[in-house]
Amino acid sequence: MNALKTFKIGGVHPEENKLSEHVAIQSLPLPKQVILPLGQNLGAPSKPIVKKGDLVKVGQLIAKGESFISANLHSPVSGKVLKLDDAMDASGYRRPAIFIDVEDDVWEEGIDKSDSIVREITAGKQEIIEKIKAAGIVGLGGATFPTHVKLMIPDGKKAEYLIINGVECEPYLTSDHRLMLEKGEEMLIGIQILMKAMQVDKAIIGIENNKPDAINHLTELSKNYAGINVQPLKVKYPQGGEKQLIKATVNREVPSGKLPIEVGCVVSNVGTAFAVYEAVQKNKPLIDRIVTITGKAVKKPSNFKVRIGTPLLQLIEAADGLPENTGKVINGGPMMGKSLSTVDVPIVKGSSGILLMKQEESHRDTPKVCIRCSKCTVVCPMGLEPFLLSKSAKLGKFDKAENERIMDCIECGSCQFTCPSNLPLLDFIRLGKNKVGQIIRSRK
Repeated sequence: MNALKTFKIGGVHPEENKLSEHVAIQSLPLPKQVILPLGQNLGAPSKPIVKKGDLVKVGQLIAKGESFISANLHSPVSGKVLKLDDAMDASGYRRPAIFIDVEDDVWEEGIDKSDSIVREITAGKQEIIEKIKAAGIVGLGGATFPTHVKLMIPDGKKAEYLIINGVECEPYLTSDHRLMLEKGEEMLIGIQILMKAMQVDKAIIGIENNKPDAINHLTELSKNYAGINVQPLKVKYPQGGEKQLIKATVNREVPSGKLPIEVGCVVSNVGTAFAVYEAVQKNKPLIDRIVTITGKAVKKPSNFKVRIGTPLLQLIEAADGLPENTGKVINGGPMMGKSLSTVDVPIVKGSSGILLMKQEESHRDTPKVCIRCSKCTVVCPMGLEPFLLSKSAKLGKFDKAENERIMDCIECGSCQFTCPSNLPLLDFIRLGKNKVGQIIRSRK
């Protein structure tokens, strides 16, 4: 087994709290109704091709991703389209969505929903990319970037490595861990498919050393798959960031403002690799995913296989309900996740976990004056000065924030986690990034 590696700059060690790591994946029962927001990918929302009253089947295309950066959306259930209307999403805004009343579980013809493993890859490079595009697959690590776009290597660039993110460094979350243990071989076939589409012969699966069972399992399985190697990594947050993962695994640094392909790499999540396997080998579009629901007061921390569009409340009930002392419901993990204003939201393609935080955990201490201790700078994995970026954004000095590379921030929260003055550094940096991003786009 290879020696442990990690990225060099910054990083923190929050309490792991992997409460559901030994809980096997369970299939959540079908909901009575699904709500499917049209904007479930980074980029342009998909355009609906169904209308009120239409009958749909599981896996049927219901909205097309027509823009270059967009993704198709398929029905995760069979039933009748109730309406096309706005629905609350995880950001707290009402956005266009398709509402479907569930009637039965009739699937589109041609989808193989059996558990049999299809090992032989017959599709060629272009067919693979087309199948992934047709299936509406996006990055399932949280970014939701359309996977088919990532595989379209620009002219003049060459991919050398496919790097698979099995780090799952965010505290509490265990959906990727369980997927590696329970669907390891399918995931490896998915990696082979991605390698074929990228025309590379080297793939590295990065896994932190707090998952020895996943490391051992995939190391043993990968002996049968040429070019795929497992790289154990030291436990350090935010190692799941793609730039940090590239540095840890192949010791290459992505330049400021550039993408991983600049250094010959493409990064994909383990969940995405599994979804690629299902799309190419089983003709199954992205209609479900694994979601962790957890928290110190949760009676049954669990990992559920959930149809997209399922109400969040159904997951909470399956974990034995909302604890009385719940202070916040977080979409994602405690470091990068965002607090929900309501639990009346659906599970979407980017939902990796739901964290129910106790009242005493979710309370923010009163901010004090910055003491210039530089801890935020020391832990920043991007080599930025978070106290300066936060102050610039707070004062509306967006030109200064841009010059200080605010757009390089990966929003990992390490700065705010370590600040002894309890300053809301990340809150203001996110605000600044949003404004600077608007300014940059307006120039074009």
